[in-house]
Amino acid sequence: MRKLIKLLAIVLSITFVSSCAIHNGYIENSASWSEANFSYANQSISGMSGAQYVFAIGGLKRQALIEEAKKDMLKNNPLQPNQVLANVTVNWKYSFYVVVFKTDCTITADVMEFN
Repeated sequence: MRKLIKLLAIVLSITFVSSCAIHNGYIENSASWSEANFSYANQSISGMSGAQYVFAIGGLKRQALIEEAKKDMLKNNPLQPNQVLANVTVNWKYSFYVVVFKTDCTITADVMEFN
């Protein structure tokens, strides 16, 4: 009986400490590239933001997470004159712990420079 209780405690501990995660994302085309008057200035720049919710309370809304991730991306890679973002990708990761829900937003983009 003692071994069964110990085994049950271990299984419950592992269950409460483990998590599940879901990933999804989308890509937005931000400009028309029909003419060859541009070149890649930088590829795959990124920015991140995240929020944690305990019992579904706290953190930022989805739109605010996107804005924070974009600010982070542009803070680390400021755009120069004649540069624009292209192939913007927004990826989401949702992690579930027992009472904690965590959302991470990552934005990735290419920097194009017009000639």
